[in-house]
Amino acid sequence: MDIGELEEFLTGIGQKKYRAKQIFSWIAKGAVDFDEMTDLSLQLREELKLLACISCLNIRKKLESAIDGTVKYLFELDDGNVIESVLMEYNHGYTACVSSQVGCKMGCSFCASTISGFRRNLTAGEILEQILAMQRDHGIKVSNVVVMGIGEPFDNYDNVIKFLRLANSHHGLNVGYRHMTVSTCGLVPGILRFADEGFQANLAISLHAPNDRIRAKLMPVGRKYRIDKIIGASKIYTEKTNRRIMFEYALIEGVNDSLENAAELAFLLKGLLCLVNLIPINPVKGTSYRQSRRTRTEEFAALLREKGIETTVRRELGSDINAACGQLRHREISSGKPADPVWGTETGQRRGKCGQ
Repeated sequence: MDIGELEEFLTGIGQKKYRAKQIFSWIAKGAVDFDEMTDLSLQLREELKLLACISCLNIRKKLESAIDGTVKYLFELDDGNVIESVLMEYNHGYTACVSSQVGCKMGCSFCASTISGFRRNLTAGEILEQILAMQRDHGIKVSNVVVMGIGEPFDNYDNVIKFLRLANSHHGLNVGYRHMTVSTCGLVPGILRFADEGFQANLAISLHAPNDRIRAKLMPVGRKYRIDKIIGASKIYTEKTNRRIMFEYALIEGVNDSLENAAELAFLLKGLLCLVNLIPINPVKGTSYRQSRRTRTEEFAALLREKGIETTVRRELGSDINAACGQLRHREISSGKPADPVWGTETGQRRGKCGQ
């Protein structure tokens, strides 16, 4: 629920609207039980316990990197489905990477998120609860949010937008829009809708190829939305928002990492307000894709910069806990039992189950 829906719910049971702000404030502070909300009357707390609940996630598995402190969570939802979230620590604070769907329909051949199939969309509350659960468990405050976990955000557009507004609300997480990033595989209608939302959240587009021939092999969505359409939508987005787009490009040895590919990519993006983020691909079991050599990654980045394209190479976090998106969930589902960590520290924690 957003605050308006909560106000409507509360007035429907004979309460004042201002109670919604009190409840939202407690949830943002990490409350998981109505009994913690001491500024509510005992009678109201008892009534709320009968009619509603706060948390819909249980921590089914937690892996913590011994290298950099990255924490990967496997959450169990109220219906038994599982999703992944990641908590990353940077110099500027903590970043939460959240999932937007249970599984994914997009079928990208290098991504583990799609292997176990698509189950359903997450509600805005279930997306938000991933952050609240990580904050409670780790005892920190998240300052940046990336919707880059399992699922295609623009395939669950309305719930993702509702989540962003909840996260931004000063009654909620109070995270600024400029500290939020939504990543899409290139759903053109979603890009155009996002341009009209009127807030300053960041947009990332998973491109991963400089031409349609390579992209269609890597990403089935490339057969529906050609690169020229994606670039056209990107130009409209930057013109309307004056916000830079980040193009994500996973380097795969022998597939999309030649210097000719780099030159083609530079030509494609010339004049566009953008940044290219090169990603050393995470190996996924069952695929033959290999990470590009470090020297090739450096050469690829250097050529893009030489051509005037701002370029970064993503820092690899959680490499010792197999932190590629979707891998932990896939192992859990395929084995039928809790997934074992590869390295690092494993902990498990469960909370009382509840619906939403």
